Amino acid sequence: MAINNVVHGSNFQYIEPINLYDCEFEDNVFIGPFVEIQSDVKIGSDTRVQSHSFICSQVEIGNNCFIGHGVMFINDKFSNGEANFEPPFEKTNIGNNVLIGSNSTILPVAICDDVIIGAGAVVTKDINEAGVYVGNPVKKIK
Repeated sequence: MAINNVVHGSNFQYIEPINLYDCEFEDNVFIGPFVEIQSDVKIGSDTRVQSHSFICSQVEIGNNCFIGHGVMFINDKFSNGEANFEPPFEKTNIGNNVLIGSNSTILPVAICDDVIIGAGAVVTKDINEAGVYVGNPVKKIK
C-alpha cells in the first residue's frame, strides 16, 4: 500500500490496501480497497470509487459520480502500434452526476454530465448527450 503526495478535502475516506499518488480529491470522496489512482488525477466532491478500479494519469472526474467495481481507465490508445510509456498521455474528462457500472473500460474520452454507463461497457468515443449507454462499444439506449 502506498499513499504519496495526495491532496484531499474534508471527509476523505479510503479502505486499504490502495495505491494513491500525486492525485487530488475534493470533499466527501470515498475510495474502496484494491484501487490504484495515478498522478494528475482529480476527483470531485461526493464521488465514490469502488474496489478493484484503476484510474490512470490524466483523468478528471466530476462531482457526485460513482465508479463501480473493477472499472479501468486507459490513457493510451496504442494508436502508433505500440505502448506509450512516457508522457504525454491522453486525457479523460468525466462530467458531474456520472455513474459508471462495474467492469467498464473507459478510453481517453470526454463524458458529459448526467450519464449512466452500464456494467461491462467499453467507452471508445466522447459522449456529448445525457442518457443511458451500454455495450461494446457503448450505444445510447435512453
